[in-house]
Amino acid sequence: MKLLKKFAVGAVTSMSLMASAAYAQVEIQWWHAMGGRLGEVVEEIAAKYNASQSEYVLVPTYKGGYEDTMTAGIAAFRAKQQPNIIQIFDAGAATIINAKGAVLPVADLLEKYAGGFDSSDYIEGVRYFYADSDGKMIGMPFNSSTPLLYYNKDIFEKVGIDAPPATWEELEAMAPKLKEAGYQALAQSHSPWIWAENFMSRHNLQMATANNGYDSTDVKILYNNPELRMHWTKVKEWLDKGWYGYYGRGWGDNQDAFVQQKVAMWLGSSGSFGGLTKSAEFKFGAAYLPYWKSVVDEPTSTFIGGAALFAMAGKSEEENKGVADFLKFLTNPEMQYFWHRETGYVPITNAAYEMAKADGYYDSTPDAEIGILQLTQKSGEWTKGYRLGFYVQIREVMYKNFEDILSGKASVEDAFAAIEKDGNALLARFHDTYK
Repeated sequence: MKLLKKFAVGAVTSMSLMASAAYAQVEIQWWHAMGGRLGEVVEEIAAKYNASQSEYVLVPTYKGGYEDTMTAGIAAFRAKQQPNIIQIFDAGAATIINAKGAVLPVADLLEKYAGGFDSSDYIEGVRYFYADSDGKMIGMPFNSSTPLLYYNKDIFEKVGIDAPPATWEELEAMAPKLKEAGYQALAQSHSPWIWAENFMSRHNLQMATANNGYDSTDVKILYNNPELRMHWTKVKEWLDKGWYGYYGRGWGDNQDAFVQQKVAMWLGSSGSFGGLTKSAEFKFGAAYLPYWKSVVDEPTSTFIGGAALFAMAGKSEEENKGVADFLKFLTNPEMQYFWHRETGYVPITNAAYEMAKADGYYDSTPDAEIGILQLTQKSGEWTKGYRLGFYVQIREVMYKNFEDILSGKASVEDAFAAIEKDGNALLARFHDTYK
């Protein structure tokens, strides 16, 4: 009897273990770079996904800023300890995409495991930025934003300005009036993103050879052009006249100048909208990124900044299925609308955008729609984005030379010659590394 009892207990224990194994959730690791409130929203997304099904458990892990996260991901891949999903920012996309065998295209994963993929489901301004030269989406756009002009409505009313400038010529016309009232007209954050990359897109100018870098790593930068040199000549004039304030490279330092009402306008991100609603103690509005009427009669769309989610290779089929399942969940209209509402980043799908409109979100919060409207303006040959290696370092080259222009250490011509020389040297080194 004792033997029979032992056997029965053992059988029950064995069956319990088998049942546990059968119902064990597949763990999906997600490394991200979202701190503060954005990190809290990421945790909320993970909790919503985990509650929506029982087959997978999503584990988000904050790995520091964009560059820290990318560095950690590269090191983990080399050690064969990579996560399933990693968030990579716009300037780092070329590195992760050109690293052979590092990622699986999200379009392929969704096609294979999640019922299909259609690029036309995504709003035009985001669908090609993280795609290959044939248009196949490699990384899933996540925190997608575009540069906007924010303006202080109280200051405008006080000074007697009716509307924000649509063109840089209009800004020059209103700047003296703002200065006379004791305000700098403008500050901006992230000059490479706003006053180089998106300057080129806004005026439909080619940013680099080889289809802006999408077709090849053998590429040269095209920033040393008359239009961009003219713009930075004007920026230096604005600084000297007291129309423009440069508060350093720090994103927040320039945003704070706007929040503290030192400047009447600030060039920032559509993703800054949510934060400004909490920090600004005045009425503000959002408007399109201005353009030069002397360069184009009608501007073209900007492209996105921010980051995308990449599915890392070297994982089991079950884990890859889980990644596809989560990405499908993340891109459903309800989740995209939730992300858009909570953060200010744009919803990446047409369905989510339509849901926000149908819900009346833009009736009550019209400025939240400006980024999407700008991304869906008329596109051009050079408005889908870029794919350039060592672009993090190229941005540093640009920052240095832009600061040399503003400080008077270098002429505009010499600064752009240096950007061209040093930028192309970095691109050549990237090509030699990844060819």
